[in-house]
Amino acid sequence: MSKKINPRVDIAFKKIFGVEENKDLLISLINSIVGAEDQVVEVTLLNPYNLQSFKTDKLSILDIKAKSETGKLFNIEIQITDESDYDKRALYYWGKLYTDQLKVSEEYSTLSKAIGIHILNFTSIPDVENYHNVFHIVEKKSGKHYFKDLELHTIELTKFSNNTREKLDELCSKIKRTLDIWVAFLTRNDLISRENIPNELDNPLLKKALHVLDVMSFGELELQAYEERLKWLRVEANTLKKYEAKAREEGKEEGERLRAIKTAKIMKSEGLGISIISKYTELSESEIENL
Repeated sequence: MSKKINPRVDIAFKKIFGVEENKDLLISLINSIVGAEDQVVEVTLLNPYNLQSFKTDKLSILDIKAKSETGKLFNIEIQITDESDYDKRALYYWGKLYTDQLKVSEEYSTLSKAIGIHILNFTSIPDVENYHNVFHIVEKKSGKHYFKDLELHTIELTKFSNNTREKLDELCSKIKRTLDIWVAFLTRNDLISRENIPNELDNPLLKKALHVLDVMSFGELELQAYEERLKWLRVEANTLKKYEAKAREEGKEEGERLRAIKTAKIMKSEGLGISIISKYTELSESEIENL
């Protein structure tokens, strides 16, 4: 492939973070998202990237399941498109991760905390500004966090970077923590070079991820699936450009109209005739009469 692979495509994402040789990248990503009490030192990949399983079941590579050294379970998924009922799907994935722990005749006490991490290439919670949100079950009145085994994270990439004209210095100005570095990698890796990396992004694991991305290659089946998913991203990008262009045009028209109204008011105050004002401002005579 001549162009750099897009790490937001789920196949590429798992080939970066879901293989044994890159577990250090996955550990860093997890630790940048979860709280202090859930930090991990080591993880076991429960469904590592496997080309053979991909040949028989393409859906098997969509998420990354991992288990920490303390038994906590993690499900990390990158979601390309805004599907309906996404919130229900996120809960279903968490429920399956939690309940699949329990084998026949085992006690409930053997269940460990399950954490769902959903990296979204769209805005799912429009009325919340933060791109990273954490969800627990809490008591409605007191806010007490009682059912502590359930935790869901959403990472909305478009809230972090949704400007295709963004410059590297603008991107760097948003880097405050490790999670920002990983989100910058997922959204604007095209701006970042391993050979000339700015101080804000100077992280050895990021450099490794960039190297993995640079040397990554796909087989025929992988490439076909990658291109199908990449097509969705292109459709979304083109749709966004159309909306931006329409908004600019509407803004331009509204600005011209406001200037015409201001001019008409001045001309009217000077006692000029309605027909003359209409001629020079292109406002209708009835609009000018109502000013």
